[in-house]
Amino acid sequence: MAKSKLKKQLRLFDIFAISTGAMFSSGFFLLPGIAAAQTGPSVYLAYLASGLLIIPAMLSVAELSTAMPKAGGAYYFLDRSLGPIMGTVGGLGSWIALMFKSTFALIGMGAYLSLYIDISFTLLALILTVLFGILNIFGAKETTMLQRVLVSVLVVLLGIFVIQGLSAMSGIQLLESPDEYKDFFRGDLHGFVATIGLVFVSYAGLTKVASVAEEVENPDRNIPLGMILSLFTAILIYALGVYIMLNVLEPSEFYRSLTPVADAGGKFLSWLPGSGGVIAMVVAAVAAFASTGNAGIMSASRYPFAMARDKLVSPWFSKVGSTGTPTIAISVTVACMIVILLVFDVEAVAKLASAFQLLLFGLLCFSVIVMRESKIAAYAPGFKSPLYPWMQIAGMLITVWLIAEMGIMAVGLTGVIGVFCVAWYYYYAGNNVKRQGAIFHVHERLGRKRYEGLEHELLAILSEKNGQKRLSYEGIVARSVMLDVKWRDYNSEQLISRVADIFSDRLQLEKQTIVSDLHKISQQQLLSLGNGVAACYISYENISTAEMVGYRLSADSDLALPGLNKSVPVHALIFLITPKEEPGLDMRILGHLAEIVQSASFESRWMEAESEKELREVLISDEHFIHVSVDNHPHFRKEVGKNIGAISLPEECLIAIIYRNAEIIIPHGNTELELGDELSIIGEPEDIKWLMNYNEESIIE
Repeated sequence: MAKSKLKKQLRLFDIFAISTGAMFSSGFFLLPGIAAAQTGPSVYLAYLASGLLIIPAMLSVAELSTAMPKAGGAYYFLDRSLGPIMGTVGGLGSWIALMFKSTFALIGMGAYLSLYIDISFTLLALILTVLFGILNIFGAKETTMLQRVLVSVLVVLLGIFVIQGLSAMSGIQLLESPDEYKDFFRGDLHGFVATIGLVFVSYAGLTKVASVAEEVENPDRNIPLGMILSLFTAILIYALGVYIMLNVLEPSEFYRSLTPVADAGGKFLSWLPGSGGVIAMVVAAVAAFASTGNAGIMSASRYPFAMARDKLVSPWFSKVGSTGTPTIAISVTVACMIVILLVFDVEAVAKLASAFQLLLFGLLCFSVIVMRESKIAAYAPGFKSPLYPWMQIAGMLITVWLIAEMGIMAVGLTGVIGVFCVAWYYYYAGNNVKRQGAIFHVHERLGRKRYEGLEHELLAILSEKNGQKRLSYEGIVARSVMLDVKWRDYNSEQLISRVADIFSDRLQLEKQTIVSDLHKISQQQLLSLGNGVAACYISYENISTAEMVGYRLSADSDLALPGLNKSVPVHALIFLITPKEEPGLDMRILGHLAEIVQSASFESRWMEAESEKELREVLISDEHFIHVSVDNHPHFRKEVGKNIGAISLPEECLIAIIYRNAEIIIPHGNTELELGDELSIIGEPEDIKWLMNYNEESIIE
């Protein structure tokens, strides 16, 4: 079976490089003169305003990316929040629009290179498309290494442009400019607003990093921080760079120029030998177009990859090659870009496709509102957008306003893309996809219905995102109490009373307080973890550790807690208490638990377990757990008589439980190891494997 999991290998600078590289191309190297002709000297303020107006979309995408760091970006967020129809619109539409934008960037790069290479820029663009595609196939790390180099060169050269430009402007004031510059708002306020819409798409690449969120290390920190740093850099360079062009170029020259950066650089970088100033800016332009094209291929290919995993396009696209990249998705994306180069008027379609990008920004802002209002406990973003919901409402209004400014052609193409995507959904996937979005949970709050599969998926994502904290979960399970009951032997009051007795004894809390709180929770909707497992969880202040109690219910039990879905048979009921001082710990534990219980073999293993010890083992991943007998393990046989704290163990291993004479002992540092003890040990997979091999060697002996 082909792999469909991507490697986590992107760090903070990679996020910065992808976001920044996706923003600098035609917006800075082609558009300023056209925009200035429309609004006059106020053009630099239009760039500044556009950068500020994208903040609601950026914050919304950052929140969604840290809650659901999965490949596919806008597609995945829209699918899980608004449902698979909107997900198809977001996924296919983004893929189409991004391919046009990336192809346009590579044409721009070919055009600049053709100034020095005697070859058709279309042919150059074709060659570059294939080369970048091959590099993307080799691996995300290799792709982002090139992205780092390109963006570093770009930012350094543009930094020189800005610093030298500001220095050259000393003594030049806007009021002393030619008469054509004296009308600050050349096309009145309406022209200024239209220009904001025109240049807004220059920042659209900022959020494309969300499509590679699954490959990001520590997404809670790296995604929002990388995007914020990238936007700050872009606003600074855009606003100051355009202001410099405005002051060093004659109006007639600036308004007509399609190479304003090179033209301006030639004015004040004359200290470089020969035409070095122009060459430096051409190099910057090539780096900008190359980084946009490269990041575009990388981001675009993740849309069909993610949709294939969800059965919205052929599963063929979900294959991951030996390099850890979606090889088929990248190859097909590159092939489509080659067709686009040969068949379409890329520049015209790319500009029209920008309206679709704006539509997605509005929908993503709405997605945050839906996810928050769904009250799904497993929706736990590592970064939360401030000023909710006003920030998201502002983002939606900004989107509608800017699309309206782009004209009927842009709106029409957006509609055509949307209709095509909906038609594809009903033609290909409508009968096969049962998944629904978080909006069903909002409906459920209004008395309609919910889709529990989304809760299970978000819990699994939470588990994957917090994989490095897995041992805290396994330690809690290892010392948990698992009870095997026939439900008819207990009523709900007796069951909760027994749980409260255990928690009270372990955590030194008042039993009646626990009973009262658990009754309140059990009257509400309990959290379904899938495969017949439900959870009831609560947090308290001033407790030092989390504790868990679980019940195995017989196959014919008739569980009657009001908070449970009566249509789903329940085989296990988990009660969890966590310290309030560790926010998010409850969801991390439940996320790991959901990952375990959603495996195909869980239900049969759970129902067939013959003891409390085996019930615990079912809830711990095999690769993180081992159960050994001291008498039969040569390593531990040598350690008999020592305190647990003095026993030699692999670095990441922990003795969680000692079984001694049918008694369970939670070991402390001064607990002495004895012959006859049985140990439950948790640790990292490589350490557990070492202990297993050690045990196997003893058997051979």
